This record gives sequence, structure tokens and C-alpha cells, in this order.
Amino acid sequence: MKCRNILLLIACLCFGCLLRTGQAKLATTAPLKFNQDGTFKIVQFTDMHWNKGEPKDLKTRQLMSDILDAEKPDLVILTGDNIGGKEVKDSAQAMRDVVKPMIERKIYWAAVLGNHDAEGTLSRTELVKLQMSMPYCLSELGPENISGAGNYILRIKSAAGDETKAVLYCIDTKANTDPNIIDGYDWISHDQIQWYLDTAEVLRKDNNGKPLPALAFFHIPLPEYNDVWNTNTCIGSKQEVVCCPKINSGFFSAMLQAGDVMATFCGHDHVNDYEGQFCGIWLCYGRASGFAPYGREGFPRGSRIIQLKEGVRDFETWLCVEDNKLIHRRKLCNLEQNEGKK
Repeated sequence: MKCRNILLLIACLCFGCLLRTGQAKLATTAPLKFNQDGTFKIVQFTDMHWNKGEPKDLKTRQLMSDILDAEKPDLVILTGDNIGGKEVKDSAQAMRDVVKPMIERKIYWAAVLGNHDAEGTLSRTELVKLQMSMPYCLSELGPENISGAGNYILRIKSAAGDETKAVLYCIDTKANTDPNIIDGYDWISHDQIQWYLDTAEVLRKDNNGKPLPALAFFHIPLPEYNDVWNTNTCIGSKQEVVCCPKINSGFFSAMLQAGDVMATFCGHDHVNDYEGQFCGIWLCYGRASGFAPYGREGFPRGSRIIQLKEGVRDFETWLCVEDNKLIHRRKLCNLEQNEGKK
């Protein structure tokens, strides 16, 4: 008995050391839940391109910290190019550094990868596994039999119970295509689309045959981001071309078929931040959050905020920029400020 107690004490001390050094993941004891007032707030950070803790990286961290303190979200989602590209010499350390503001505040977070994340010292799979070992991380590797690393869902439960009331799809848009086939950015593959359709169907059956309110997060915009800007009223700015895949693999039509996704949120194009509704689905850019990569003068770094309401098939979204000024509230904005419909 004495030996057993000694072994238990040693185990506890070792676990405590792991927690202090950040090498053990804190247990996710509580699911994501709507608050008692029925709201659930998400902060989307995108394109931080964290490198080695240089001055521009530290400005990014300060911006993230300021936004988290101002908005007090229930969840943070990173939508790719979270760390820099080939110049990163230690991808693991860069990943630990970029998520530090959430860990310090004990905020749950999840991530999808961009086209540059895996250009450093870790593969896409290794990066997701690293994330999964970190405190407060809800990222998942996803099914092994489909393309990409990090295709998964997050369920948001009711405030008063354990019933799923909303769902978040996190999808890996991967990086570049095989230039021998076609040069450009990769597209969401057919096996990923089938996974999405199958998942949406299971969720619908579990919800008495009705689609759950859902949002989708990924890095590279869909080709339909061009269509919504060219044909519909959009809110926000378009200051560079939409860098989408040259092949339209049909993910947007799959979302129309499933009928659950209300809006998609991407990054990738650092000086685009517009949102617009296309065939009933809102297509939204995040606001680039990193100071290390390219930007544009007069276009401050920031974040997109999304707020859901339990039992309501709708959402609010706005931007929070460097001075924490709230702009582009979808329901309150002045459409006469629209810069779209060129």
C-alpha cells in the first residue's frame, strides 16, 4: 500500500510538471455551450504568419490580446497561415507562440491550416497533432480516409442541457495543386465534400430531420466569393483579386444541398474583408490579423467576430480592428457604403 501511494504521488508530480511546461493538454471537461443569455461569440483570427517572435509578431500578439480582452469570446477559430512559411525555423515553437493569448486567458480555440503553415519544419498532420496537445485546443485531425488534415466539426450545446443546437465545420483547403495538372491553389476534394454531406445528414437526423444552424471555416476562398462580389450587394472592401482555386469542385452546391450552413468564413486574401449573400449563404472574409505579412496602408489589422443566438437560424458579425472600433455589423450597416457590384 505504501509503495502504491508513493507511485501515485510521483505520477501526480510528473503530471504537474507537464502542465507547467505546457507539454500536457488540459482536459476538455466542458463542451462548447451557449451562454445563459442565449449567445455564443466566436473570434476569427486569420493570417498571423507568426515567425520567430520578432517585433511584428509581438504586435500581432498584442492585437490578439486586445481583441480578446475587448470581445471576451467563447471560442477562437484560426483560419490558416497561422504561422509563417519557409522562413520559419521552428514550426512547433511558432505554433505555441501564436496561440499563447488564448491559453493565457483559458479560452477554447480551434484551427484550420492555410497554404503556408506546413512550409516550415512540420507537416500538416504534425501541426494538427501538435495543436491537439496544447491547452484549450479543440482541433481534431479528422478522418484519416479523406484528403487534408483537420476536417472536423465542433458542436455547440444548449445553455440548459446537452442538446446540440449549432455546429461549426472546420475544413482543410490544403495548399497548392500538382502543377503538372493545373497550377494554382488546391480545391476542397470530393471525398471531403462527401464527408461534409454525410456529417450534415447525421446531424439532421439527430435534430428531428431539420438542419442545424451551421457555419463553415476554412482558409482559401471558394470561387463563389468572386460571384457574390460581382453580382450582389456586398459590405466591406475588396482590394485584391480573389485567390481561389481555378477548379470549382462543388462544395458550395453541396452546402446548398445540405441546407445547414448559413455562412462561410475564410482568410488568405489579406486586404479583402467583404461579406455578401449568395443563393442564401453568406460568404465572409475574416480580417487579416498579422503584422508580419503584406497589408495595405489605411487598412488596419483586426479580427472578425461572429455571434450566434440559441434557437435562432441567424447570426451577427462585425469587425474589430486595431483601435477596437466595431464596424460592419451586418444588420445595422449602411448599404450605401457598399463598395461592391463593380
